[in-house]
Amino acid sequence: MRIKIILVGRVKEKYLLAGIEEYLKRLGPYAKVEIIYLQDEPTPDGASPAQEEQVKAREGERILAQVDQGQYVVALDLRGQTRSSEELAAFLAERSLRGQPNVAFVIGGSLGLAPQVLKRADFKLSLGRMTFLHQMVPLLLLEQVYRGFKINRGEPYHK
Repeated sequence: MRIKIILVGRVKEKYLLAGIEEYLKRLGPYAKVEIIYLQDEPTPDGASPAQEEQVKAREGERILAQVDQGQYVVALDLRGQTRSSEELAAFLAERSLRGQPNVAFVIGGSLGLAPQVLKRADFKLSLGRMTFLHQMVPLLLLEQVYRGFKINRGEPYHK
């Protein structure tokens, strides 16, 4: 399986970068995983809703430029569907069974994802109703993807 994580913004905290690197290493035997970091668009202080939409649209263009033809796109979105770890594992297995082994997970900037990105998404996933530090999201996602592969192979880790 090939997994691409497209992330608007940078992870700056060393402890989060170390966690991301650890899970990228752990995922090596299961999938080819890459993280694409995109420049976030500066948002003016006190931006109007129209200005915020322009920011999201510019970020959305950058995101869509990184999506490959035929790639199954999962947008991380607060309004998306939640999945348990076991359900995410089944979701990953289903991608392979349906001939969709090329998956992109998209994580927007601080304002969220542009409508054109949400429209392109094949699935919208929510990590839950809690709010997480933006920089933590790739680590949380990688850990759950790793957990999913372990569950699918019946290997110890997820208990």
